[in-house]
Amino acid sequence: MNLEQFQNEFPQWRGAASLAWLVLLLFWESMSPYFHEFRSWKERGVHGFRNVLVGGVNALVTVLLFAFVWKGVADWSAAREIGLLHQLPIPGWAGALLAVLLFDLWTYWWHRFTHEIPFLWRFHRMHHSDPQMDVTTANRFHPGEIILSSLLRIPLIIVLGLEFWQIVLYETLLQILVQLQHANVSFPLPVDRVLRLVFATPQMHKVHHSKLHPETNSNYGSLFSFWDRLFSSFRLRPDPRAIEFGLDQWTEPPHQSVLGMWRTPFRSGPTSEPTKPPRNP
Repeated sequence: MNLEQFQNEFPQWRGAASLAWLVLLLFWESMSPYFHEFRSWKERGVHGFRNVLVGGVNALVTVLLFAFVWKGVADWSAAREIGLLHQLPIPGWAGALLAVLLFDLWTYWWHRFTHEIPFLWRFHRMHHSDPQMDVTTANRFHPGEIILSSLLRIPLIIVLGLEFWQIVLYETLLQILVQLQHANVSFPLPVDRVLRLVFATPQMHKVHHSKLHPETNSNYGSLFSFWDRLFSSFRLRPDPRAIEFGLDQWTEPPHQSVLGMWRTPFRSGPTSEPTKPPRNP
Protein backbone atom coordinates (compact mmCIF):
# COMPACT_ATOMS: atom_id res chain seq x y z
CA MET A 1 0.00 0.00 0.00
CA ASN A 2 1.42 3.35 -1.00
CA LEU A 3 1.06 6.54 1.00
CA GLU A 4 -1.88 7.87 -1.03
CA GLN A 5 -3.83 4.63 -0.60
CA PHE A 6 -3.13 4.67 3.12
CA GLN A 7 -4.42 8.24 3.47
CA ASN A 8 -7.62 7.36 1.59
CA GLU A 9 -8.38 4.04 3.28
CA PHE A 10 -7.16 4.73 6.82
CA PRO A 11 -10.29 6.59 8.05
CA GLN A 12 -12.53 3.77 6.81
CA TRP A 13 -11.10 1.08 9.07
CA ARG A 14 -9.96 3.29 11.95
CA GLY A 15 -13.31 3.20 13.77
CA ALA A 16 -13.75 -0.57 13.51
CA ALA A 17 -10.17 -1.20 14.60
CA SER A 18 -10.55 1.10 17.62
CA LEU A 19 -13.75 -0.66 18.71
CA ALA A 20 -12.15 -4.08 18.32
CA TRP A 21 -9.18 -2.96 20.43
CA LEU A 22 -11.48 -1.71 23.20
CA VAL A 23 -13.38 -5.01 23.25
CA LEU A 24 -10.10 -6.94 23.38
CA LEU A 25 -8.85 -4.90 26.36
CA LEU A 26 -12.17 -5.30 28.18
CA PHE A 27 -11.92 -9.06 27.68
CA TRP A 28 -8.27 -9.13 28.78
CA GLU A 29 -8.85 -7.23 32.01
CA SER A 30 -11.94 -9.36 32.70
CA MET A 31 -10.07 -12.64 32.30
CA SER A 32 -6.78 -11.57 33.91
CA PRO A 33 -7.16 -8.38 35.98
CA TYR A 34 -3.99 -6.93 37.50
CA PHE A 35 -5.97 -5.47 40.41
CA HIS A 36 -9.23 -6.89 41.77
CA GLU A 37 -10.90 -3.51 42.18
CA PHE A 38 -14.61 -4.18 41.79
CA ARG A 39 -16.87 -6.09 44.16
CA SER A 40 -19.40 -6.95 41.47
CA TRP A 41 -20.06 -6.77 37.75
CA LYS A 42 -22.71 -4.15 38.47
CA GLU A 43 -20.18 -1.89 40.20
CA ARG A 44 -17.79 -2.30 37.29
CA GLY A 45 -20.59 -1.60 34.81
CA VAL A 46 -21.66 1.62 36.53
CA HIS A 47 -18.06 2.79 36.75
CA GLY A 48 -17.44 2.05 33.09
CA PHE A 49 -20.72 3.60 31.92
CA ARG A 50 -19.94 6.90 33.65
CA ASN A 51 -16.46 7.11 32.17
CA VAL A 52 -17.61 6.15 28.67
CA LEU A 53 -20.45 8.68 28.86
CA VAL A 54 -17.96 11.41 29.74
CA GLY A 55 -15.75 10.26 26.87
CA GLY A 56 -18.70 10.35 24.48
CA VAL A 57 -19.40 13.97 25.36
CA ASN A 58 -15.74 14.82 24.79
CA ALA A 59 -15.80 13.06 21.41
CA LEU A 60 -18.81 15.15 20.37
CA VAL A 61 -17.05 18.33 21.49
CA THR A 62 -13.98 17.38 19.45
CA VAL A 63 -15.89 16.40 16.31
CA LEU A 64 -18.42 19.23 16.33
CA LEU A 65 -16.14 22.07 17.41
CA PHE A 66 -12.59 21.24 16.36
CA ALA A 67 -12.15 18.49 13.75
CA PHE A 68 -13.22 20.71 10.85
CA VAL A 69 -11.14 23.58 12.20
CA TRP A 70 -8.04 21.36 12.40
CA LYS A 71 -8.60 20.14 8.87
CA GLY A 72 -9.15 23.67 7.56
CA VAL A 73 -6.03 24.97 9.26
CA ALA A 74 -3.97 21.98 8.07
CA ASP A 75 -5.16 22.42 4.47
CA TRP A 76 -4.51 26.18 4.64
CA SER A 77 -0.94 25.74 5.89
CA ALA A 78 -0.27 22.96 3.36
CA ALA A 79 -1.46 25.10 0.43
CA ARG A 80 0.96 27.84 1.48
CA GLU A 81 3.70 25.44 2.62
CA ILE A 82 3.75 27.01 6.06
CA GLY A 83 5.27 25.05 8.92
CA LEU A 84 8.37 23.01 9.66
CA LEU A 85 7.39 19.76 7.93
CA HIS A 86 6.50 21.55 4.69
CA GLN A 87 10.03 22.92 4.52
CA LEU A 88 11.87 19.61 4.90
CA PRO A 89 12.81 17.66 1.76
CA ILE A 90 11.82 14.25 3.15
CA PRO A 91 9.54 11.48 1.82
CA GLY A 92 5.96 11.14 3.05
CA TRP A 93 6.51 8.29 5.49
CA ALA A 94 9.48 10.04 7.07
CA GLY A 95 7.33 13.13 7.41
CA ALA A 96 4.60 11.10 9.11
CA LEU A 97 7.11 9.60 11.56
CA LEU A 98 8.52 13.03 12.37
CA ALA A 99 4.99 14.43 12.75
CA VAL A 100 4.12 11.73 15.28
CA LEU A 101 7.37 12.32 17.16
CA LEU A 102 6.93 16.10 17.37
CA PHE A 103 3.24 15.85 18.18
CA ASP A 104 4.04 13.47 21.02
CA LEU A 105 6.70 15.83 22.36
CA TRP A 106 4.04 18.53 22.56
CA THR A 107 1.63 16.07 24.24
CA TYR A 108 4.28 15.27 26.85
CA TRP A 109 4.67 18.92 27.77
CA TRP A 110 0.94 19.61 27.70
CA HIS A 111 0.41 16.69 30.08
CA ARG A 112 3.17 17.94 32.33
CA PHE A 113 1.72 21.47 32.32
CA THR A 114 -1.65 20.09 33.44
CA HIS A 115 0.08 18.83 36.57
CA GLU A 116 2.36 21.79 37.28
CA ILE A 117 0.06 24.73 36.50
CA PRO A 118 -2.67 24.99 39.17
CA PHE A 119 -5.37 26.28 36.79
CA LEU A 120 -4.84 23.36 34.40
CA TRP A 121 -4.62 20.86 37.26
CA ARG A 122 -8.13 21.86 38.35
CA PHE A 123 -9.42 20.27 35.15
CA HIS A 124 -6.94 17.41 34.88
CA ARG A 125 -7.51 16.18 38.43
CA MET A 126 -10.88 14.81 37.27
CA HIS A 127 -8.92 12.21 35.31
CA HIS A 128 -6.78 11.31 38.32
CA SER A 129 -9.70 11.16 40.73
CA ASP A 130 -10.73 7.71 39.48
CA PRO A 131 -10.01 5.30 42.37
CA GLN A 132 -10.58 2.21 40.18
CA MET A 133 -8.48 2.63 37.06
CA ASP A 134 -9.37 0.46 34.09
CA VAL A 135 -9.59 0.85 30.33
CA THR A 136 -12.61 3.17 30.63
CA THR A 137 -10.52 5.66 32.64
CA ALA A 138 -8.87 6.56 29.32
CA ASN A 139 -12.13 8.39 28.50
CA ARG A 140 -12.35 10.30 31.76
CA PHE A 141 -11.27 13.86 30.96
CA HIS A 142 -13.01 17.12 31.71
CA PRO A 143 -14.53 18.88 28.66
CA GLY A 144 -12.69 22.03 29.74
CA GLU A 145 -9.35 20.25 29.38
CA ILE A 146 -10.38 18.89 25.99
CA ILE A 147 -11.36 22.37 24.78
CA LEU A 148 -8.13 23.97 26.02
CA SER A 149 -5.87 21.33 24.48
CA SER A 150 -7.87 21.42 21.22
CA LEU A 151 -7.51 25.20 20.94
CA LEU A 152 -3.75 25.00 21.47
CA ARG A 153 -3.46 22.46 18.68
CA ILE A 154 -4.49 25.08 16.13
CA PRO A 155 -1.23 27.09 16.27
CA LEU A 156 0.69 23.81 16.71
CA ILE A 157 -0.68 22.54 13.38
CA ILE A 158 0.56 25.70 11.67
CA VAL A 159 3.99 25.77 13.31
CA LEU A 160 4.71 22.10 12.64
CA GLY A 161 3.01 22.05 9.24
CA LEU A 162 0.88 19.01 10.12
CA GLU A 163 -1.40 17.48 7.53
CA PHE A 164 -4.83 16.38 8.68
CA TRP A 165 -4.20 12.69 8.00
CA GLN A 166 -1.10 12.91 10.20
CA ILE A 167 -3.25 14.30 13.00
CA VAL A 168 -5.69 11.41 12.58
CA LEU A 169 -2.79 8.94 12.54
CA TYR A 170 -1.38 10.34 15.77
CA GLU A 171 -4.81 10.37 17.42
CA THR A 172 -5.30 6.72 16.50
CA LEU A 173 -1.93 5.66 17.88
CA LEU A 174 -2.59 7.76 20.99
CA GLN A 175 -5.98 6.13 21.54
CA ILE A 176 -4.48 2.65 21.24
CA LEU A 177 -1.65 3.34 23.69
CA VAL A 178 -3.71 5.35 26.18
CA GLN A 179 -6.37 2.64 26.42
CA LEU A 180 -3.68 0.01 26.96
CA GLN A 181 -1.93 2.13 29.60
CA HIS A 182 -5.12 2.54 31.63
CA ALA A 183 -6.37 -1.02 31.24
CA ASN A 184 -6.33 -3.20 34.35
CA VAL A 185 -3.70 -5.45 32.79
CA SER A 186 0.05 -5.85 32.72
CA PHE A 187 2.71 -7.42 30.56
CA PRO A 188 5.19 -9.86 32.10
CA LEU A 189 7.98 -7.81 33.67
CA PRO A 190 10.68 -8.75 31.12
CA VAL A 191 8.34 -7.75 28.28
CA ASP A 192 7.38 -4.48 29.95
CA ARG A 193 11.06 -3.73 30.61
CA VAL A 194 11.84 -4.03 26.89
CA LEU A 195 8.77 -2.13 25.70
CA ARG A 196 9.33 0.80 28.05
CA LEU A 197 12.67 1.51 26.46
CA VAL A 198 10.58 3.17 23.74
CA PHE A 199 6.91 3.18 24.69
CA ALA A 200 4.97 4.32 27.75
CA THR A 201 3.72 1.03 29.21
CA PRO A 202 0.93 0.05 31.62
CA GLN A 203 3.43 -0.41 34.46
CA MET A 204 4.67 3.15 33.97
CA HIS A 205 1.19 4.61 33.84
CA LYS A 206 0.03 2.78 36.95
CA VAL A 207 2.73 4.72 38.82
CA HIS A 208 1.46 7.95 37.26
CA HIS A 209 -2.03 7.32 38.72
CA SER A 210 -0.72 6.71 42.24
CA LYS A 211 -2.08 8.79 45.11
CA LEU A 212 1.47 9.79 46.06
CA HIS A 213 2.41 13.21 44.66
CA PRO A 214 5.97 12.35 43.57
CA GLU A 215 4.52 9.44 41.59
CA THR A 216 1.53 11.32 40.21
CA ASN A 217 3.96 13.96 38.94
CA SER A 218 5.99 11.53 36.85
CA ASN A 219 5.71 9.40 33.69
CA TYR A 220 3.94 12.01 31.57
CA GLY A 221 4.71 10.30 28.25
CA SER A 222 1.74 9.36 26.07
CA LEU A 223 3.31 7.33 23.28
CA PHE A 224 7.03 7.37 23.96
CA SER A 225 8.81 6.83 27.27
CA PHE A 226 12.08 8.48 26.28
CA TRP A 227 10.63 11.97 26.86
CA ASP A 228 10.39 11.11 30.57
CA ARG A 229 13.95 9.89 30.61
CA LEU A 230 15.13 12.96 28.71
CA PHE A 231 13.33 15.44 30.96
CA SER A 232 13.92 13.62 34.28
CA SER A 233 10.33 12.62 35.00
CA PHE A 234 10.73 8.84 34.61
CA ARG A 235 9.81 6.81 37.70
CA LEU A 236 9.17 3.18 38.56
CA ARG A 237 7.68 1.45 41.58
CA PRO A 238 9.32 -1.67 43.04
CA ASP A 239 5.94 -2.88 44.37
CA PRO A 240 3.37 -1.83 41.71
CA ARG A 241 0.66 -4.06 43.18
CA ALA A 242 0.68 -1.85 46.28
CA ILE A 243 -0.25 1.28 44.27
CA GLU A 244 -3.45 3.01 45.35
CA PHE A 245 -5.24 4.98 42.64
CA GLY A 246 -7.14 8.23 42.85
CA LEU A 247 -6.89 11.42 44.86
CA ASP A 248 -7.77 11.32 48.54
CA GLN A 249 -9.87 14.47 48.37
CA TRP A 250 -11.93 13.39 45.34
CA THR A 251 -12.78 9.70 45.75
CA GLU A 252 -16.08 10.01 47.64
CA PRO A 253 -19.28 8.94 45.78
CA PRO A 254 -20.50 12.52 45.13
CA HIS A 255 -17.30 13.18 43.17
CA GLN A 256 -17.67 10.00 41.10
CA SER A 257 -21.04 10.73 39.48
CA VAL A 258 -20.95 12.29 36.02
CA LEU A 259 -22.16 15.62 37.38
CA GLY A 260 -19.72 15.37 40.29
CA MET A 261 -16.83 14.77 37.89
CA TRP A 262 -17.78 17.78 35.80
CA ARG A 263 -17.91 19.94 38.93
CA THR A 264 -14.37 18.94 39.98
CA PRO A 265 -12.55 22.03 38.59
CA PHE A 266 -14.92 24.36 40.37
CA ARG A 267 -14.58 22.86 43.85
CA SER A 268 -11.90 23.97 46.29
CA GLY A 269 -9.06 21.55 46.86
CA PRO A 270 -5.29 21.21 46.95
CA THR A 271 -3.30 21.99 43.86
CA SER A 272 -0.68 19.67 42.46
CA GLU A 273 2.81 20.41 43.70
CA PRO A 274 5.51 20.42 41.00
CA THR A 275 7.92 17.63 41.76
CA LYS A 276 11.03 16.41 40.02
CA PRO A 277 11.28 12.71 40.87
CA PRO A 278 14.68 11.04 40.69
CA ARG A 279 15.64 9.36 37.45
CA ASN A 280 15.26 5.57 37.44
CA PRO A 281 17.33 3.17 35.34
